[in-house]
Amino acid sequence: MTNYQTIIFDLDGTLTDSQTGIINSLAYAFKQMGLPMPVQSQLKKFIGPPLSQSFQDFCGLNDIETQKTISYYRQYFADKGWKENQLLPGARELLAKLKQAGKTLLVASSKPEVFVKQILDHFEIDSYFTVIAGASLDDSRSQKSAVIAHALKTAKIEELKGCVMVGDRKHDVEGAKVQGLPTIGLLLGFGSRQELEESGAIAIAENFQDLEKILLN
Repeated sequence: MTNYQTIIFDLDGTLTDSQTGIINSLAYAFKQMGLPMPVQSQLKKFIGPPLSQSFQDFCGLNDIETQKTISYYRQYFADKGWKENQLLPGARELLAKLKQAGKTLLVASSKPEVFVKQILDHFEIDSYFTVIAGASLDDSRSQKSAVIAHALKTAKIEELKGCVMVGDRKHDVEGAKVQGLPTIGLLLGFGSRQELEESGAIAIAENFQDLEKILLN
């Protein structure tokens, strides 16, 4: 098996359960915009991909409407939404074992970087990571592939052999693929096994115990 030395983690659905905060932020944004509230199954599709992409894909909003809706979303999220979040059971323990084993740990999230850092600091797991990367607030860096590239560049990692992404949605797999990285799919979040396998995940972990076996083989 491959000896993974650098491990890049997604945040939402991979390290934390962010569903409540994200859905409440969406509800606030839809209400402020006078838009109908999507059904629960549709709302879950917003978790993971860049917000601008989701609002346009699922709501048919134009660029101006999208930016206004995102501003309302971030207004609620900055005040309350980021706290409506839970660290997934077992995440802290796995990070500690990986760090103890000498692995280099990074975070690459489509969430704005300021919120990513705030959340990881809140759960007191920020110290495990060499680099914490997220999207820029102006959306110039929002696609997963760009965030991953930013994380690698900031960490000064040029040798990609031994690097792997860990995520729960297809855009994690696809974004890593653009950068020439494999992805391990984790089924603790919002994507299904079928979604992850069809997008090209090289392995699927049901839980953190499975993930530990793959990463520490």
